[in-house]
Amino acid sequence: MSELSWWILGACVSAFAIKLCGYFVPRRVLDSPVMSRVAGILTIALLASLVTMNGFTSGQDLVIDARVGALAAAAIALLLRAPFLLVVIAGAGAAMLLRATGLAA
Repeated sequence: MSELSWWILGACVSAFAIKLCGYFVPRRVLDSPVMSRVAGILTIALLASLVTMNGFTSGQDLVIDARVGALAAAAIALLLRAPFLLVVIAGAGAAMLLRATGLAA
């Protein structure tokens, strides 16, 4: 096996071991209000970081393109309490218009 295969196998074993350790955490710890709050905050932080990385970067570069306009349109639709499907359509439509008009790459 190649060196990369060993690293992938090690990552798989590590992920399984971490998941297995979760079964040994006492129920009272998992049901505590602090743990619920931390889990909620971490979920929001991870989602925000994914949106930021996918919306404003290309490889190692920071870019401003149609994705930023799509995010802005989706954010406005969310502020107006639009249904999720309309939020997605607004973002896709904004990206399409920005690319079609040549205002963004």
